[in-house]
Amino acid sequence: MSTPHAADGPPPWYRPSLSAQMLVGLVVGTFVGWAGRACLIRDPDSLETFLQWISLVEDIFLNLIKMMIAPLVFASIVQGIAGTEDMKKVGRIGLKSLVYFEVLTGLALVVGLLMVNLLRPGAGVKLSGNTSGLDAIASTKPLTVIETLLHIFPKSIVDAMARNDVLQIVAFSVVFALAVSSAEEAGKPILAWCESLRQVMFKFAGLIMTFAPFGVGAAIAVTVGHQGIEALLGLGKLLLSLYLALVVFVVVVFGSVIWLVKIPLRPFVRAVREPFLLAFATANSEAALPDAFARMERLGVPRGIVGFVLPMGYSFNLDGSTLYLALASVFIAQAAESASGVHFGLGQQVLMMLTLMLTSKGVAAVPRASLVVLIAALQSFQLPLEGAAMILGVDAFMDMARTSVNVLGNCLASVVVARWEGEFDAGKAEAEFGARA
Repeated sequence: MSTPHAADGPPPWYRPSLSAQMLVGLVVGTFVGWAGRACLIRDPDSLETFLQWISLVEDIFLNLIKMMIAPLVFASIVQGIAGTEDMKKVGRIGLKSLVYFEVLTGLALVVGLLMVNLLRPGAGVKLSGNTSGLDAIASTKPLTVIETLLHIFPKSIVDAMARNDVLQIVAFSVVFALAVSSAEEAGKPILAWCESLRQVMFKFAGLIMTFAPFGVGAAIAVTVGHQGIEALLGLGKLLLSLYLALVVFVVVVFGSVIWLVKIPLRPFVRAVREPFLLAFATANSEAALPDAFARMERLGVPRGIVGFVLPMGYSFNLDGSTLYLALASVFIAQAAESASGVHFGLGQQVLMMLTLMLTSKGVAAVPRASLVVLIAALQSFQLPLEGAAMILGVDAFMDMARTSVNVLGNCLASVVVARWEGEFDAGKAEAEFGARA
């Protein structure tokens, strides 16, 4: 977006890249959050006021990012689909995307299940019996299959855009694009307007992304200020297990996909690093969506595929969250086994994984979706909710990891589908993000 193109050459040493600026923001924000908590921990009111002012910077940045999502998704899908004038292609892309999403989320469950049984982070962990903080979350239920299907189609597109419900915006945009295409001459002005809107929103995003280092720093400062570095120590084995499992998943599963589909590795890594860092620091996948849109197009993925696959993946391709659910649920079962002596066998674990695979699809519009699905699974298998309350203390740090992998997985999905369609431009990828760039 605001990153210079290959022809512009690398930025001078005194003007680091946006990725480097965000890394500096992460480091500075972590120190500010830790120092503020250390100095004000004896005065909770002052600490809360301090964090509220820092949170203001984070909230303003995220709000600026979120306000562009609806028009960007709408314009990209309409321009991409109506511009192709090939409706069979739209159905083919949708089917390929869904098949890919199901395979990858299934593999995420398998990796999570293997790692949690190998590392056994819950063995010997004592549950406190405290379930405070879960009341509001426990009362929320994942949507049923029927409710999920009904939720896809909005009653009002204005309401869907106001709530930034990406799935509903995608559904409306696809139908609207089909109508624009069938309108022929009458639809051409709308198609041209959508292209102009898309270009303007990319410029808008470029302006906002100049403030990303401050938003990233504020986000991590608030997280560390509220939770404290010491929170990492109490459940350090669980956190390390999750991060290690995600690393294994990215290297083995994503790496295999990149190798099999013949995606140029260096350009892809360079293209996704800024959306990945942004999602990690803010624990908000929506914050990374505009930048991911622009960078996948620059990588050589056609805009029609980017506009369709990326938003759809935000509801159906949550690899990081799915792996987290597998690991967290079995972690709680292991902790419960230490207290009760009742073994949660492999058969029960597989049944729980199948349940999670279904229920995780019905949380597109549910706040704190991963915890909602986790609590629902615990209740279904008579596992103690105290385990979810324990995880809640470090959930912010876990959310950072799973959200960034979700974004990485969706970026990869758009490239894979483009390659399957024979439309991925490897030359453009090399020119924009290769060694020469």
